[in-house]
Amino acid sequence: MKRTLVTGAAGFTGRYVGPPLAQQGHQLHGLVHGHVGKPVAGYAHLIEGDLSDAAEIRSIVSDLRPDHVVHLAAIAYVAHHDVDQMYRVNVLGTRHLLEALSQLTTKPDSILLASSANVYGNAREGLLDETSPLAPANDYGVTKVAMEYVASIFRSVLPLIVVRPFNYTGRGQGSQFIIPKIVEHAQARDPVIELGNIDVARDFSDVRMVADAYARLLSTPAAIGGTFNVCSGRAVSLKDVLHLITELSAHPFDVRINPAFVRSNEVRSLHGSREKIENMIGPLRIIPLEDTLRWMLG
Repeated sequence: MKRTLVTGAAGFTGRYVGPPLAQQGHQLHGLVHGHVGKPVAGYAHLIEGDLSDAAEIRSIVSDLRPDHVVHLAAIAYVAHHDVDQMYRVNVLGTRHLLEALSQLTTKPDSILLASSANVYGNAREGLLDETSPLAPANDYGVTKVAMEYVASIFRSVLPLIVVRPFNYTGRGQGSQFIIPKIVEHAQARDPVIELGNIDVARDFSDVRMVADAYARLLSTPAAIGGTFNVCSGRAVSLKDVLHLITELSAHPFDVRINPAFVRSNEVRSLHGSREKIENMIGPLRIIPLEDTLRWMLG
């Protein structure tokens, strides 16, 4: 069986990437940090490790000698309270992992690195493709740009695939993110929710689609060396998201705009192009947002 290392295996995305990879015949070894809980579906083993510890990561990689790698581990919340930790994990952690993989006598067949559409920032309106200029607007976006530049150092010796997912959601995502926050309020039958600008429109996908795309890219040799948006290709306003959740939950609630949540100079509408990724792996498994919300509310 193909030995596959997935970092961040117990995280939101890692829990959904496991099953499709296992179905493809991968023997999954999940790198986790501070995970206390049940086994994660699809994973043969969970390995405790800290990406900020270069020696520990080198030892884990040397012992496992993975055939494939999916690097998901990151501080993914834009407003995370510890900026130093964000840089350590997202930039140095990736550097440690790639350095360890580059030292293997037999290199993996493919390595997928999860970047983010945050690398594009909020400076441009409308459609964003992989040639759009990088203009990160927050520390999280900066760490992902830096991660991509770190990866470029290893492109000549490692088979790298970089993905830039746009917003995606699903069951199990933390309520600090906008759609789970709204869903949680609806489930709790709260009468009021405080939000920022609800007129902005963004590209939202289902985590199951994203996981499926990652699994397919990992097994596509022609994808090596490429960078791919992972997105629905459609912008949906938060006002429309609120309307859908209200209808599906049969629970109307008042929306109060909190100025503290409103970002200055925020562009009205952003969405990604999925042309490049679909040219590589075929049509994405697009799941209508209404179906995703129904699943989250159920």
